[in-house]
Amino acid sequence: MSLFFLLKRGEIVENIVMGILAHVDAGKTTLSEGMLYLSGTVRKLGRVDHKDAFLDTYSLERDRGITIFSKQAIFSLGNRRINLLDTPGHVDFSAEMERTLQVLDYAVLVISGADGVQGHTETLWKLLKLYEIPTFIFINKMDQPGTDRESLLTELKERLDEGCIVFGKGKNVESLEEIAMTDEAVLDYFMEHETVRNEDICRLIRERKIFPCYFGSALKLDGVQELLAGFEEYMEPFDGKKGFGARVFKISRDDKGERLTFLKVTGGKLVVKMPINKEEKINQIRIYSGAKYEAVNEVEAGGVCAVTGLSSSYIGQGLGVEKGTAAPFLEPVLTYQMILPEGADTTKVLRELKQLEEEEPLLNIVWNPALEEIHVQLMGEVQTEILKTMIAERFHLDVEFGTGKIVYKETIKSPVVGVGHYEPLRHYAEVHLKMEPLEAGSGLVFDTDCSEDVLDRNWQRLILTHLQEREHPGVLTGAPITDMKITIVAGRAHLKHTEGGDFRQATYRAVRQGLKSAESVLLEPWYSFVLEVPSEQVGRAMSDIGQMNGSFEGPEAEDKQGMVRLTGTAPASEMRDYQREVWAYTKGRGRITLTLKGYEPCHNAEEVIEEIGYDSERDVDNPTGSVFCAHGAGFLVKWDEVPEYMHIKEDFLAEKPSIEQDEVMAVQMGNHCNYSGGYSSSYDDDPELLTIMEREFGSKQKERDRYSSYRKQTVSTPVRHTTVIKENEPKKEYLLVDGYNIIFAWEELNELAKASIDAARNKLMDILSNYQGFIGCTLILVFDAYKVKGNQGEVQKYHNIYVVYTKEAETADQYIEKTTHEIGRKYKVTVATSDALEQVIVMGQGAYRISARDFYEEVERTEKQIREINERERGEKRNYLLDYAKEEDAREMEKVRLGKTTEK
Repeated sequence: MSLFFLLKRGEIVENIVMGILAHVDAGKTTLSEGMLYLSGTVRKLGRVDHKDAFLDTYSLERDRGITIFSKQAIFSLGNRRINLLDTPGHVDFSAEMERTLQVLDYAVLVISGADGVQGHTETLWKLLKLYEIPTFIFINKMDQPGTDRESLLTELKERLDEGCIVFGKGKNVESLEEIAMTDEAVLDYFMEHETVRNEDICRLIRERKIFPCYFGSALKLDGVQELLAGFEEYMEPFDGKKGFGARVFKISRDDKGERLTFLKVTGGKLVVKMPINKEEKINQIRIYSGAKYEAVNEVEAGGVCAVTGLSSSYIGQGLGVEKGTAAPFLEPVLTYQMILPEGADTTKVLRELKQLEEEEPLLNIVWNPALEEIHVQLMGEVQTEILKTMIAERFHLDVEFGTGKIVYKETIKSPVVGVGHYEPLRHYAEVHLKMEPLEAGSGLVFDTDCSEDVLDRNWQRLILTHLQEREHPGVLTGAPITDMKITIVAGRAHLKHTEGGDFRQATYRAVRQGLKSAESVLLEPWYSFVLEVPSEQVGRAMSDIGQMNGSFEGPEAEDKQGMVRLTGTAPASEMRDYQREVWAYTKGRGRITLTLKGYEPCHNAEEVIEEIGYDSERDVDNPTGSVFCAHGAGFLVKWDEVPEYMHIKEDFLAEKPSIEQDEVMAVQMGNHCNYSGGYSSSYDDDPELLTIMEREFGSKQKERDRYSSYRKQTVSTPVRHTTVIKENEPKKEYLLVDGYNIIFAWEELNELAKASIDAARNKLMDILSNYQGFIGCTLILVFDAYKVKGNQGEVQKYHNIYVVYTKEAETADQYIEKTTHEIGRKYKVTVATSDALEQVIVMGQGAYRISARDFYEEVERTEKQIREINERERGEKRNYLLDYAKEEDAREMEKVRLGKTTEK
């Protein structure tokens, strides 16, 4: 009876995913073989050296005797179904191993009794701690001469954790006491009953307070049965999440080239034909065990399977309620040039190589257009040789690799705000990003601190997507940036002209402009090393480390074999070939173990920057400047001049007094859209204007109640800043414009209004937006809507001006008079109108007035100044209205003008 059949009958009710990890040659695959054999999954005990191991399914693995890809095998223990994931042990394939950790319930760490705790063993231990995986330890090869159980246990406690405790045949009263000492509640029970309950042991293992240790020899099956018994006695399945969830941890292809997505179901149930997104669904579910698989109709929470039908899945992806995973801890530090055979089609090769990149994302295969080269990031020489063989087998292509070069990264030294603007004709987006340095190893963190009153939630999400969708190059060497928090602090969209791609451009440019404005720091990978040399060679080793700009702790005492250990750190660029030197000057006795510590400031930054010769201003694919629009055409502004042109002008790095965030209103398009019966809370920083708007259009409390639940779902909780007006500051200026009075007073707009009043109104709004951007006053454009029956009044934020439509039975004159009365005594208020009676009234309220004709001339003078400042004089005098007209509107206006001239 097969395991799958038992599962269908319900006899196996619990799923546990267990991974097996080890340093290379510790005997990991041999232990896996022994567990499968003793559990009855395989009838014959395979061996790595005989090239018939159950889990060595790839020819390269059998030939080299190492594990290259993670594999799945299934065996049962009582009513438990164990999904065993075998992982690579060689350092060059650590990334494959780390991806498997993301889906493990438990892990087995295999340590060679002959070698003890190796440097890579400590790296594995750090990863197990990072991913919080309960761990069993099997000390293998105890049948070899010179192995000492007690000294090995002492080493485990010193270099791994004090919670390493002997189980199996060696578990006795002393072991129980050690277990009890790790938890106060368990100790109290032990003191009273002189034993420890199994449920307490299970909990302590799950909480990583104890780590059961088993000694034996996997090749001779010694200690393996005790290890299996420990699994059955102390492993517990974890509860799945509510609702369907799954996590992708591997992408591969079968013998027929079909794409396989390996995942763990973390909640609910996965069934055949289940839709995963709008376009894809699960075609087939496969349960693999070794090279064979069985197709099933469903997989419960806790199970591991491979599915077909998904073409856009990726490693680390979360499906359903499951979230995606963070960036990997281990990553390549060397990049190699891939040398193609003569006559190879580069485009076709790149397309084929992308398949490999899906399976191994850290390859980071890129085309360098400047050098016309393909570059690949690899862990080391062994992975290089394996990759060459895979490309030859799969794509029938013989490639070579150049000398590996160090992979650098960049960060910044202090906070900065990067700004990006993208506004060619009929496009619009503006983005402001606060960029702050983080601690080493933090990677990139993205957040938002922008009110939805300023920029709609959907646009903020889009910006976050663009921040995360690619590697952003630095400005020193073009290396990827890292260790930085990037926060959205402001942005702007246009109701009609903004498209998704506009924000992509603005976001990329904002990052680059911020990097150019900041003081960038070049980072390089550093290794942690453990160097063991004969005592007579210690002086040479210490001298070498100093010359490599490394540091080390004091030498440890000489051991029985006359070896001395040095531990420390050094740049990866200096230590990459040092292993050969150690072998040479110690005549084969010395050894060094290197572990990636992380990225730190480059020890020879100036030399590296000069050698790479990157020019950020010539990188046309990653521009540092922004695109603005004037007179119907876009123009490029250099990065250092961009802040002067930005439409949002605020110092987001300055300390400002803040008040509690008001309830956020669901306003689309950053206050550029209409919605009736309310007003935008963007008036909160202007108390006088806020008072008028509340009086005219009602209190915001109704809107707060309406959207209080919506606020809880916002991207973040931004902080609103208040504006404090000091006595010695100049008076704030307001300009109120009687909209229809101006339209019918200005000849060009009056003619346009005869054809379309909406076109004339929109054109006036565009003209005044440009005028306000230069003058800097608060501009309120008022239109009569008093004849609209039942109209409750409405206010819009159009670009940088306020547009008011009066309510039923209220004229624009009445609205302007009341507003002037409210603020005219405290602030400078100017009213633009040719209504003589209205001019007299507003003057009596302390306001200034400007006629429609004078206002026309003022706007023309302003436009002339703008053209002079931008140095974009067209060489001919044109009416400024036509500069802002759409092509069809401009043609219509020109026909009207010519027709009128003919009549005269």
